Amino acid sequence: MADDTDTAPGGPPDAATAADPQQRRTVLVLVLAQVLSGAGLAAGVTVGALLAAEMLATTAYAGLPAALFTAGSAAAALVVGRLSQRWGRRAGLTFGYLTGAVGAAGVVVAAVLDDVVLLFVAFAVYGAGTATNLQARYAGADLAAPRHRGRAVSTVLVATTVGAVAGPNLVGVMGDLAAGWGIPPLAGPFLLGGAAYAAAGVVLWVLLRPDPLLLARERAEQAEPRPEAAPARTSVSSTAQTAAPATSATTLAPPPQVAEPTDRQVSRTVLLAGTIMVLTQGVMVAIMTMTPIHMEQHGHAVATAGFVIAVHVGMMYLPSPLSGWLTDRFGPVRVAVAAAATLLAAGLVSALVPPSSVAGLAVGLGLLGLGWSLGLVSGTALLTTSVPLATRARTQGSVDLAVALAGAAGGLGSGFVVASSSYAALALGGGALALLVLPVIAFAARAPARRTSRSAPE
Repeated sequence: MADDTDTAPGGPPDAATAADPQQRRTVLVLVLAQVLSGAGLAAGVTVGALLAAEMLATTAYAGLPAALFTAGSAAAALVVGRLSQRWGRRAGLTFGYLTGAVGAAGVVVAAVLDDVVLLFVAFAVYGAGTATNLQARYAGADLAAPRHRGRAVSTVLVATTVGAVAGPNLVGVMGDLAAGWGIPPLAGPFLLGGAAYAAAGVVLWVLLRPDPLLLARERAEQAEPRPEAAPARTSVSSTAQTAAPATSATTLAPPPQVAEPTDRQVSRTVLLAGTIMVLTQGVMVAIMTMTPIHMEQHGHAVATAGFVIAVHVGMMYLPSPLSGWLTDRFGPVRVAVAAAATLLAAGLVSALVPPSSVAGLAVGLGLLGLGWSLGLVSGTALLTTSVPLATRARTQGSVDLAVALAGAAGGLGSGFVVASSSYAALALGGGALALLVLPVIAFAARAPARRTSRSAPE
């Protein structure tokens, strides 16, 4: 598994980025965009399932909106990653946020027309905003010192908290506003979501200059040794060999080289990082999606469900600085283990508290958010450190595609699990599923040890 050193593969040296003014500017711009986009991210999560249940007149497919959000997020993650790889983070992130804004407008139109097909298509397009919100964390790490990447990622994520907590608590206000305009109240939050995503896209397009990924590549190229130096070194060595044969072996000895990670090592680390984030996302989306439905079925108001989701989303992002510090201090693998344990605790609490207990459900969803934070930050840091700049954005987009598909599966499957069994079964099963990260970590840790023992002299 990759280990942070002073120089990441394909990246600039630590000293070059420790107090980088361009890194500080990049993070500030990303923070502003994340504050705006957070409102769009959380508003749809709060009422998407309720709007679908109202238009379909059944809760059996209530998990479908979250599945469509995340399916659209999966496609958008790949597109945003490819655009960022070719033209930089600014182009990719702006495209993603503006696409999410178009999706939000489509949801509102579908609700007004009572068109279920258009609603589902719009949900998928709206998911682009979710993908972009997550992809922004990579932009925060492009210029960061390797030993500070966990904190750089967490700073970008924590900025989402402001909008993400405000969004669900504005459900009632936006519903009343929408009703006054002749729009179904449950579509109201998507008005806020569309405006928030559009504003975030404009901020990034105007202010994210220079582009962090393109600048990181430029610095990496400048840091590479010049090939012209090789002939001069050979000439000097040859002269020294002629003048002093007794010391020629010392003179000609090459300088010690730091071993570069092999393609196999990089692939194994990418697999481990992806597994951490895939399990984290799938479990989180499954339990979160059905919580508003579970609460509504037990007599809670929509605003009360919005409060619980606000606690959940706040705990997804607010503890990010802690997640980043822990990742930088103890390493991403240990933090991933803590994430699995926290998600298990979230499933246990959510399953065992009485459905009438708003406080109990808030604690369960809060733990769910914290587990997600630990898993996402640790997985992101592990992935960013292991992949060279030449392929970084494309690889990140591909991994986020898998993460989004896991969320889609969790969202879609959650409705069927609850319809055929119970919310408690969903919560317990999700918590247990998170523990699958442990054997993957054990396998990744044992593989280098086996190779070392085979290669050791008899």
